[in-house]
Amino acid sequence: MNKEDQTARPEAPEAPEASETTAPAEPRARMGTSGGPRGTFVELVRLVLVAIFTAGGWQLGTGLNQEGGQLLVSVVLGSLVGYVVGGVIGRKTAVAVSAVEKEFQRVSAAELLSGIIGLILGLVIVALLSILLFWLPPVARYSSVALFAIVLGYSGYRIGRAKKDELFGMFGLRSRSLGVSSSELNVLDTSALIDGRILQVVEAGFLGGTLLIHGGVLRELQSIADSSEPTRRSRGRRGLDVLRGLRQVPSVDVEVVDEDSPDVDTALVRLARDRGAALVTSDTNLARVAAAVDVPTRSVMVLSEALRPPYLPGEEFNLRLTREGREHGQGVGFLDDGTMVVVEDGSEKLGSEVRVKVTNVLQTSSGRMVFARLDDA
Repeated sequence: MNKEDQTARPEAPEAPEASETTAPAEPRARMGTSGGPRGTFVELVRLVLVAIFTAGGWQLGTGLNQEGGQLLVSVVLGSLVGYVVGGVIGRKTAVAVSAVEKEFQRVSAAELLSGIIGLILGLVIVALLSILLFWLPPVARYSSVALFAIVLGYSGYRIGRAKKDELFGMFGLRSRSLGVSSSELNVLDTSALIDGRILQVVEAGFLGGTLLIHGGVLRELQSIADSSEPTRRSRGRRGLDVLRGLRQVPSVDVEVVDEDSPDVDTALVRLARDRGAALVTSDTNLARVAAAVDVPTRSVMVLSEALRPPYLPGEEFNLRLTREGREHGQGVGFLDDGTMVVVEDGSEKLGSEVRVKVTNVLQTSSGRMVFARLDDA
């Protein structure tokens, strides 16, 4: 059983305190970041527009029968205008490309494919409607077709994304089966990162593929790491340390999915469902919600329970008693793996290490609980 009841979602069993100087993992470079690919893209757009405006200045000068210095001034002015306009248009285009890239990262392969199918169907309807508009004047006909293409194409794309499950179901397919299989794609919860043992599980090869980290999880970790409570702060920093360690494991690919959502739990379940992924969490309630919508879950706590060596009545071991139990005279201690041990007549030995003998072992929904008594011998 865990050391304490988990009253808050992100809380997890105790582990050694993480380093005090921990920073969140840096996101990968993309078009939207300053410098790098964005700077190259802006300069390419600027170069093209400088060439166009330079040629335009030369054409304008020759059209006005300018020669010598006047023609040179027209060419130079065209180059300067192209340089300024190219910088503005290049930066605006880079921002737009970054927004499109971010949107595509948020959309699963099945959702994107269903949206494209809906877009094609919308354009087919536009093509059929255009036949009925041939009797209109050319200006009205072309403007009407353009309007219908924009409205029906966008509507078809949105409807296709929203109805992807029904759309693929018509052909006997499931949207989850497209793209990466659920065994290769996992969404990590805040509690799984704070737990800390996920790093050892990944390094041992029991979990691999692509690990998805929702932006809300990063914000939760940062909030916990900035807490004024020392225990809570150490847990948040431990989660950030674990995330940084996962990014250094060569067998997995850590991907940050940043999307706006007021409820992180709902966003995690939706992300796992849309991507056909499994949800890795130590939160029992979140695991139940995920199971209710047919999202597979993986729990490090369940794995540790399965691998934990059983304690049989009569076994003896040393234990440090840390607090009193619920019943009078009981003392409570914890093993290294978080198992709670309730010791009869151990309240007088609080703060000291004693020798105990197991009397009974109970398996509960929260874990394993061991009952023992003091070994007088």
